[in-house]
Order: sequence, then C-alpha cells, then structure tokens
Amino acid sequence: MSNTSNSDKTDKVEVITSVQRRRRWTVAEKLQMVEESELPGMSVSYVARKYGVSPSQLFTWRKLAREGKLSAIRAGEEVVGASEVKRLRARIRELERLLGKKTLENEILRDAVKIAREKKLISRTVLLPEEDIS
Repeated sequence: MSNTSNSDKTDKVEVITSVQRRRRWTVAEKLQMVEESELPGMSVSYVARKYGVSPSQLFTWRKLAREGKLSAIRAGEEVVGASEVKRLRARIRELERLLGKKTLENEILRDAVKIAREKKLISRTVLLPEEDIS
C-alpha cells in the first residue's frame, strides 16, 4: 500500500464563475501562436492550452497560414467565396475590355476630326475649338 495520502496529491480544478464572450484574436496573435506551435519540440496541444484556445482552432489557423489566408480572418471582415471572386474578376475583365474599346473609338474619332480639319472638309466653327480635341 502506498504511503501517500489524498492531501499530498494536487488536483487542478477550474471554476467558471461567469459567462464570457468569444475571444477575438488579432492576426498577429494568431501568427504568434502558429509560429510557436511549429517550433521544434513544441506541440499544438501545449500551445493551445497555454493561450486558452482549442487545439482544432490552432490547427485551422496553421492550415490557413500555410495557404496565406490567415490575414483574411479578422474580426468584422467578410470572407468572400472563391466563386464570388471569380465572378467579380470576370466582370472587371469585361469592363476593362469595354473601356479599351471606347478609348480606341475615341482616338479614331479624334484622328478623323483632325484629318478632316486639315483637309478643310469640316468647318472649324461647327466643332469645338481645335485645342479641345487634341
């Protein structure tokens, strides 16, 4: 039989006395935890306990950090789905194409007016002053 009594053993008991709101971690804090968890000899469980986060949350942050997506998860910021980003990029390309087309049309018309004026085919008084079309 062992000589140790129950009073010699130390048990850790955590008493929760209030309802706490969800903790918001800054990107810098998340990155610090991720970096610390990746140090040689360090475990994710230890780092998670040290900072009071779930190990699964820390694993998620590690994955996001590897993918370069950790900075997108900030409090108050909206995360946009990949399909929405793809749709918006397509719309931007279409608008850039239309802008290029209109710019080209404008340049063609400007050159046509200049040539017509040089050949005196168009009266100078009907159009805008020459310095406005250059």
